[in-house]
This record gives sequence, C-alpha cells and structure tokens, in this order.
Amino acid sequence: MKKSLLVFALMLSLVGCDYYNHPTIPNVSVDFTIYPNDVMYYRLNTYGGYEYFTGGVNGIIVYRLDEWTFLAYDRACSFDYEEPASWLYVAPDGLRLVDSLCGSTFNILDGSVLSGPAKWPARMYKTRYDGMKLRVYN
Repeated sequence: MKKSLLVFALMLSLVGCDYYNHPTIPNVSVDFTIYPNDVMYYRLNTYGGYEYFTGGVNGIIVYRLDEWTFLAYDRACSFDYEEPASWLYVAPDGLRLVDSLCGSTFNILDGSVLSGPAKWPARMYKTRYDGMKLRVYN
C-alpha cells in the first residue's frame, strides 16, 4: 500500500512539472494566493474538498487531494470553452469534473477525459502549498 501511494505521489509530482500550452484553451495569466485554513475556505480543510475561484478563462476549481496536495483546474471545457454557458463543476461524487453544456467528464485527479465529446484534458494550473498559504499560478 505504501509503495502504491509513493508511486502515485511521484506520478503527480511529475505531472505537476510538465506544463504546456493547452491545445484549445487560451493561455491567460493566473497567479493568486489563498489561505486554505481560513474559515472562508472551510471546504478546503478536508480531503476531497473544493472551492471555485475567479480567474483563468472561465474560473478556477481548487481541489484538495491530501494534506499537502492541491490541484487547480480552469473551469473552461476543452471542447466548448467559448460558449458562455459552458462551465466545469465538481460532480456530486467528488471524483469528476463535468461540463455543464456538452456533458464531457474529466478525472479530477489528473484532468484526463473520461467521456463526452472533449478530446483534450482539462487545463491544469500549478500549485504550491507551504502549510499556511496556497499559491495557484501558471
């Protein structure tokens, strides 16, 4: 069990280092800091918790994977990001991101496409957490 957790953490760290220009979603500047322990972000105090923020192309979803790992995704769907009614949201099961318009679903752990017309993964932003403050940036 410990070995598989170590492999998973290593895979996440490798994915976290390899950022590229997304093939469909425009590159916009993202750089903000929050304090997840603040009562304003109480949902980020538990594993699997998430919050929606402004920024990026259509907003940003910040998801807490574990004590030290936060994932951040743009709410723009890689299939129909230009449509005003298209927003990614966290599914009720907390394991998927779902597009409100085309219905594409993405894995919340890595942004990969699970179903729907989308062919490209969700756009992921870098995160850095020091135990007090969380920086989301590209």
